[in-house]
Amino acid sequence: RTFHAPELRALAHRFGITLSSTEEICFEWPSQPLDRTAAIAAMRESLSVPGAKIEVKEASSDKIPLGRIEFPLSGLGTPSPTGPSAPVLWRGDVVYGDSHRFAIWTRVEIAAPCQRLTAAESLKAGRPLEARQIRVSTATCFPIAGKDLPTAAQLTGMSPIHSIAAGSELRLELLAPPNEINRGDAVHIEVRSGAARLVLTARALNGGRSGDTISVRNPDSNKTFQARVTGKGTAIVEAGIPKGI
Repeated sequence: RTFHAPELRALAHRFGITLSSTEEICFEWPSQPLDRTAAIAAMRESLSVPGAKIEVKEASSDKIPLGRIEFPLSGLGTPSPTGPSAPVLWRGDVVYGDSHRFAIWTRVEIAAPCQRLTAAESLKAGRPLEARQIRVSTATCFPIAGKDLPTAAQLTGMSPIHSIAAGSELRLELLAPPNEINRGDAVHIEVRSGAARLVLTARALNGGRSGDTISVRNPDSNKTFQARVTGKGTAIVEAGIPKGI
């Protein structure tokens, strides 16, 4: 902050001070380049991930005020799927004086031990995963993503959206939730037509989840019709009874 001569004279008059000189005066906060060791310590505190390796590749080049360095998780970017090992931007602040904040930034590489789930064999699209098809191994991951890593038990029963090659990583965005009805399952069907209700057991010809329409076959009449999945092993037919059901 620079105080010019008119401001100094006004302040002196206000407080009854006689000035010997009215040259302008400049005040500034003590500053220094970003201390990378202190920055990494602040990052570790925010991450709270044991064994995480943090390397600052680039940082704010301007001098910063002396104060408390903060790097909140909200300021941490995420790696690109096409370049998961590339440095990511992490924005922080220096808190100084009377709760003033000075914005700082870094580009960092972060890696921490984690579990990696891969396909033990080639997986076909739409076919539910079995536990034996999931391989668990130790790897190095970006820690924020690592916290959300699903377990093998959570993936069991989910279906690949597309075919997945053996050895490929199994990620949630590549999988669909498990079907509530699979091909060949016995399905409890409720047929509604006005006030009339008909209940029967049919065989699913394809799988689906709640809200999906699937094909089922009545084993007694051998007729095929469409039904809407309503839950685990249940489906409904509305607005009329299919002919020959």
